[in-house]
Amino acid sequence: MDLMELLEIGEAERKAQKSIRVHCCTSTGCQAANSLGVKKNLEGAVKTAGLSDRVQVVGVGCMGFCGRGPLVQVDPEEKLYQEVTPDDAVSLIDTLNGGTTTAAEGDAKHPFFARQMRIVRETSGKIDPERIEEYIAAGGYQSLYKVIHEMNPAEVVDEISKSGLRGRGGGGYPTGLKWATIAKMPPGQKYVICNADEGDPGAFMDRSVLESDPHRVLEGMAIAAYAVGATEGYIYVRAEYPLAIQRLQIAIKQAKKLGILGSQIFDSPFDFKIDIRIGAGAFVCGEETALIASVEGGRGTPRPRPPYPAQSGLWGCPTLINNVETFANIAAIIREGAEWYASIGTETSKGTKVFALTGKIRNNGLIEVPMGITLREIVEEMGGGVPDGEVKAVQTGGPSGGCIPATLLDTPVDYDSLIKIGSMMGSGGMVVMDQNTSMIEVAQFYMEFCQGETCGKCIPCRAGTVQMYQALTKILKGEATMLDLAKLEQLCDMVKATSLCGLGQTAPNPVLSTLRYFRDEYLTLLQDSPNGKVAVKS
Repeated sequence: MDLMELLEIGEAERKAQKSIRVHCCTSTGCQAANSLGVKKNLEGAVKTAGLSDRVQVVGVGCMGFCGRGPLVQVDPEEKLYQEVTPDDAVSLIDTLNGGTTTAAEGDAKHPFFARQMRIVRETSGKIDPERIEEYIAAGGYQSLYKVIHEMNPAEVVDEISKSGLRGRGGGGYPTGLKWATIAKMPPGQKYVICNADEGDPGAFMDRSVLESDPHRVLEGMAIAAYAVGATEGYIYVRAEYPLAIQRLQIAIKQAKKLGILGSQIFDSPFDFKIDIRIGAGAFVCGEETALIASVEGGRGTPRPRPPYPAQSGLWGCPTLINNVETFANIAAIIREGAEWYASIGTETSKGTKVFALTGKIRNNGLIEVPMGITLREIVEEMGGGVPDGEVKAVQTGGPSGGCIPATLLDTPVDYDSLIKIGSMMGSGGMVVMDQNTSMIEVAQFYMEFCQGETCGKCIPCRAGTVQMYQALTKILKGEATMLDLAKLEQLCDMVKATSLCGLGQTAPNPVLSTLRYFRDEYLTLLQDSPNGKVAVKS
């Protein structure tokens, strides 16, 4: 296939689309509320009303306002309907002929939508994720063609470096630097892996991207493979994401059929194939070396680094590992240019970030915002604040992150600012808590998660997380003393400093952040120490 053929597919698809498109979300969240039943009835209503010549019902990916699903949007008018039931379908289609509907009308201009900047989710909720033609019609795979025919690998790496993109999996490592390291390795077998082992409680960003726009991730992986000299790629996705897996399988098959994946892509010497590897749901496999061990068929446990995967990764070969959101940024950077991307965000945190906004908040769902926006803007303007009461804390970064008090809501959301206040960006979970939330129970919840997810390879993580959980439980029962609190803090320091991988190294963060900002809650539950006062950190 050449560029002309690609453009012809896109043009044919645009011409085939009807003047009115009724977009019905068919992602996991809305499917759980029977959006497939809504879509079926919408299709029937269009046919019955004799509107098939100008109205097209399209199953699309996540629109973001997950707490109000199922969602339906009528374009080009951008009329949004929320909590739509199958019974609403006939009256909703009647509105196209001037009628009224029983469906609850939403507001597409609401700050929840208006404050977003969509790069990763550019076409999510607008195209059918199971039709490659719709992705191509939206400009898909043109960036891949551009790098293959107009850029050499070094120029691609340089463009990603200049963009300032940092890894969206949580670590924030410069993407261009990682690519450059692998590109400089001696010629030979190299691999590209997409880390879709999203396991943070309350996080569903990667799942949504894969369900809504799988081709965007495939295109990003192919561009990365061209840049670093890889010929094989794997998407490591957890088995709990069946719809994402299904749509990835469809997307890979479609791309192969058109010659966009496989051998001699776009009539060039560049070969790249992608396979899916399904994980069993172990949180530790989000760590690079544990993920590699699992892909190889072994037990998912981390290994000491160095050597790093960039030097010796999958089957001992140089391996590039980025997460779903990182790859989903690549095509847009190539299309619009590094300077465009670098103009978004802050000095050290470029671009946008996708968050799963959940918890005690009016408007929950998936948002994509420019780096540097404040927590207050996200929680109070976009999220609408707490339904009853006030915000007490916001937890970011999942089990590896921390709890941020309401007094720090004006903190910019970027890598460095969040680390300074004892939390982290993480992969994108953002959980809001109200005044009735026990912060010790929050710390206990995350510690219970970590002790269940440790691989057990190193003693600090294996034993330390259990002991921290037991200490928190003892405090909550009112059976602990100041001595127990001192031991808890010592445990946090030890586990953080001596664990083998990131799971153990960051597991104490929720405890440390709650001790830092909500210490009074701990102190009110402590009994007098039997041996008098015990020195603990202030």
